[in-house]
Amino acid sequence: MPPPWTVVAIPGGYRVDDADGKALAYVYGLDPKELPAAGPARLSLEEAWRVASNIVKLPALLKPN
Repeated sequence: MPPPWTVVAIPGGYRVDDADGKALAYVYGLDPKELPAAGPARLSLEEAWRVASNIVKLPALLKPN
């Protein structure tokens, strides 16, 4: 799983890819208009993007000092 990792928009959310293009994570969200009907435990698309963008930062956080 070589860095740098990137966030790629996909239908309904985001995918985190490593430098080789391998998918590492999928984070899904809903349009804000759909959230009330989906229940309380769902992410908005903006929240899904924030989660995916934080996953991308993990390699830098895990580097030994």
